[in-house]
Amino acid sequence: SVFYKGKEVGEYYADLVVNKQVIIELKAVELIVREFEFQLINYLRGTDIEVGLLFNFGKKTEFRRKIFENAKKISLDQRYQRSIVLPD
Repeated sequence: SVFYKGKEVGEYYADLVVNKQVIIELKAVELIVREFEFQLINYLRGTDIEVGLLFNFGKKTEFRRKIFENAKKISLDQRYQRSIVLPD
């Protein structure tokens, strides 16, 4: 579930979560666009997970690695009070 200011505002389903340490997003598009990278960063921002991988298996195989350290999330959480809760 996705929470904003303590209220549930939506659902979130990662393509894959590995050992609750890496979020993997899979795409099959012509090329990776910035919006896909921002989406992954937002997933990282809303969880305790720091590493995300974005794979594209479209026309051209591509990948991106994103890191969002938990230390930076603390100041954001205080400002925006939002989080994503991953199922067990």
